[in-house]
Amino acid sequence: MCCAFTVWEVPGQEWGEEALFHHSLSAILADCGSALWHRNSRKCSQPAKKLCGSLFLHSLIPMNSDLFRVSGFGFRIFGPAALSSLCLFAAVFLPITAAHPQDNNPPSLQYSTTLILSQAVETNLPPPLPPMAFETAPASRLAGTSQLAPASAVPLSPAPPLLRSGPLTLQSSLLYSLSYGNGLQASPGQQSKTVVNELDLGLLFQWGSHWTLNYSPVLDFYSSSAFRNTFNNAVSLTGSTTYEDWTFGLSQSYASSSQPLIETAAQTDQQIFSTVLSATWQLGTKTSIELGASQNFSFIDNVVPGEQLSDVLTWATTDWLNYQFWPRFSGAIGAGFSYNNVVGGTDMTSEQLQGRITWTVVNKLSFVLSGGVSDNQFLASGVPNLVAPIFSLSAQYSPFEVTTFSLSASRGVSPSFYQDQVSESVSVSAGLQQRLFGKLSLNLSGGYGTSTYYASSTAPGSANINNYDTTTFSAGLSLPVLKRGTAAVFYSVNYNSSAGANYNYTTTQVGLQLSYRY
Repeated sequence: MCCAFTVWEVPGQEWGEEALFHHSLSAILADCGSALWHRNSRKCSQPAKKLCGSLFLHSLIPMNSDLFRVSGFGFRIFGPAALSSLCLFAAVFLPITAAHPQDNNPPSLQYSTTLILSQAVETNLPPPLPPMAFETAPASRLAGTSQLAPASAVPLSPAPPLLRSGPLTLQSSLLYSLSYGNGLQASPGQQSKTVVNELDLGLLFQWGSHWTLNYSPVLDFYSSSAFRNTFNNAVSLTGSTTYEDWTFGLSQSYASSSQPLIETAAQTDQQIFSTVLSATWQLGTKTSIELGASQNFSFIDNVVPGEQLSDVLTWATTDWLNYQFWPRFSGAIGAGFSYNNVVGGTDMTSEQLQGRITWTVVNKLSFVLSGGVSDNQFLASGVPNLVAPIFSLSAQYSPFEVTTFSLSASRGVSPSFYQDQVSESVSVSAGLQQRLFGKLSLNLSGGYGTSTYYASSTAPGSANINNYDTTTFSAGLSLPVLKRGTAAVFYSVNYNSSAGANYNYTTTQVGLQLSYRY
């Protein structure tokens, strides 16, 4: 539009006083004069002349705008003198608004505490990847590495909330998955074929921008009698607030699951209660302190014949000192402590010292890398400390808008499912997300992981516990349907290699997944 209203428009902002703060009086008068000159030139189109000269200009200005409202009545500016009136209005009132100083402090660094339920026990799963423009259907629940393929990552189109009442909103989703699996182990050494029907309901309640309640009940039905049909639940409450230079966060969650796990080579019932507290203190424009404390209670049923599985109660804290060296590069040093109460086994304490860097190399490439050392003590006489390097890597590269590569890797030590045993896990995985022909989405991922067991007491260990390696590959293709829905097909294969027969097997799974947001 070629009239003076270009002066009043600020991309991404609404009409109002804030937009005027960013324009000096001289700039506005100059633009008004340019607009008047342009209107009388030959280059100005007839529609624009009519719009700026004869039509009611108040139709372009929101009547609820504070800028054009006096005692609840809106100005109506029209006729050939419209632009001159606007210029006079700017000349009189803008110096008044410009006289107010602007105390715009730089924005605080934002930190989010992501709840990782698998921290309490062993897992081959890599650390979470950086956020992507894809919404993942219900994630792998609880700890351990499931023998079943995880729900495919599919792009879901935005949809308005199902319910909105003041600051409260409700969003819901439904997912159905039908798959066929071969080589799945319901108990150690017993491989089975089965059809799996899974139904997930998702309910997301949001109260303003500070509180979120997420609930997801899950039904699993197996065609093979070797597996038990299950009803699982996952619920989490998260909240955050700020006070002066502080940002506080809270997360409380509960989850139950019964899936065949690689670690136990059996369908395993689990329950986890988790609490996370976080606080960030912004010391200046470049320095901040990040504090975190967590509590994880992991309860597991003893379903493996001849083996004693252990419940684990964990308390931990990790604190970081962050420094922003450049706008795209920051570093941190951190220290942590954890105490693991292993029910029926040997308790364990651990101290960690780490460094961390966060680097956005270019707009399309970014990564987070942390690493250090963990010193683990076993509270039983005669067992030496286990000192091991630890690290975590998450990287993302998007060479094109429709293409995203991801890479993750991790190494850590944690209590295992088995009594008086700890597990040192190393994993690396890579993924590709590619949009095809405008609507199709292709997802490819692969990974490799190793798990090594160490005794945490002098008691004789079980001969059935063996180190193992896992190689995984999965592929999925999804397509949006009915505006709010998505249909996807997927294939996955796991190769498990071990000296023990219980861990030396291969599983494959192929299936169809339907999801809908309403």
